Amino acid sequence: MTAPTLLRLATAGSVDDGKSTLVGRLLHDTKSVLADQLAAVEDASRRRGWTGEVADLALLTDGLRAEREQGITIDVAYRYFATAKRSFVLADCPGHVQYTRNTVTGASTADVVLVLIDARNGVVEQTRRHLAVVSLLRVPHVVIAVNKVDLVDDPAGVYDRIVLDVEDLRRTLHLRDVTVVPICALHGDNVVEPGPRTSWYAGPTLLDVLEDLPPEQVEGPARFPVQLVIRPQLGAVDPRYVDYRGYAGHVASGTIRVGDEVIVSSSGVRTRVTGIDRGPVEVTEASAPLSVTLRLADNVDISRGDVIASADRPPVLSRTADAVLCWLSDQPLTTGARVLVSHGTRTVRALVSEVHERLDIDTLTVQPASGAQLNDLVSVSLTLAEPLPIEPYSESRDAGSLLVIDPHDGWTLAAGMAHVPLPGAAVAAVAVGQAHDAEEAWL
Repeated sequence: MTAPTLLRLATAGSVDDGKSTLVGRLLHDTKSVLADQLAAVEDASRRRGWTGEVADLALLTDGLRAEREQGITIDVAYRYFATAKRSFVLADCPGHVQYTRNTVTGASTADVVLVLIDARNGVVEQTRRHLAVVSLLRVPHVVIAVNKVDLVDDPAGVYDRIVLDVEDLRRTLHLRDVTVVPICALHGDNVVEPGPRTSWYAGPTLLDVLEDLPPEQVEGPARFPVQLVIRPQLGAVDPRYVDYRGYAGHVASGTIRVGDEVIVSSSGVRTRVTGIDRGPVEVTEASAPLSVTLRLADNVDISRGDVIASADRPPVLSRTADAVLCWLSDQPLTTGARVLVSHGTRTVRALVSEVHERLDIDTLTVQPASGAQLNDLVSVSLTLAEPLPIEPYSESRDAGSLLVIDPHDGWTLAAGMAHVPLPGAAVAAVAVGQAHDAEEAWL
């Protein structure tokens, strides 16, 4: 019997769309809640005067609400549940526009993003913002859950209109796979099982859709960013580790096999893979996204930040990069900003050479820009102090992603996607010239 496939699921939506209730309903109806947890929620519901058919399931996921009331930043909360067909890692992202940065965090590694829409409000600004982020992050699948359909007079008609609006957004933002499902999270209709409040809908339930989504295949040439060099362990109890030298990390894309010829991106030195260790077990190959340790035929000068790659399709090093940034800081971005760029396991100094355009969330049009504010999506050019193997994000979500960091305090300023246009409109290619003298002084 094969193990259930894993699906990484992120939730997004506006405030009060019912996201906490939906997540609680998924956990409850898939029997993923421990008896003592459910008893505590039932007790809390009674004390609050709750009169629903079951406990207030939103309480299963609202444990951080007290922190929000105290003004503490809310992080993404991860939860786990499983069915007979699939296991899930759920990233529960805050819904308020203030926490769009957290949505970026949760969606960056997701196979599918579940976006909630309140049937009474339809598509709103935060819906467009979330779908724009999903488009940039190239999340393979999007599921739209139209919630609270029991609170509108013509649920079938409202659902059909939202489907049309979502289809317009799908075309504008170039989303790959979008499914729209009506639900009533409070009562559980069409979440795990069909219900009377969605009897007019003949399609699959929300869980049916999630269980049947095909897993993403991380293809492309082999890329292995080195996280740690494991050196010989003198005096080790196990004799295998006395002269052991390995390079630990995760396979970002492709497959690495014993016997493959590989190249070290920073030096161009070629060697061969002589062994692959997955913990204490030797394996003959490893595919993305496994974490393993590679052993090589030669004692090559390799350190954290290097990329071991397929020799027949090596990455190209560059000191410039165009990228779309999701600006995550209250500190505004200006042209000429001195920053750090983190790519894979390496961090280098950089300059924001130019800010080109920003996406207007209201109209989904691209407009000229000279800077960025919190939650803006902007296209920029970066000049790097040292060359990096940055690849187009459209070809590799791992090798094409980067972080922009404040060099003074280490705070993350932006998440970036390399060599992609802003969604919503075509962006003209921007020629990157030589760095100015002031730039060279910084770099």
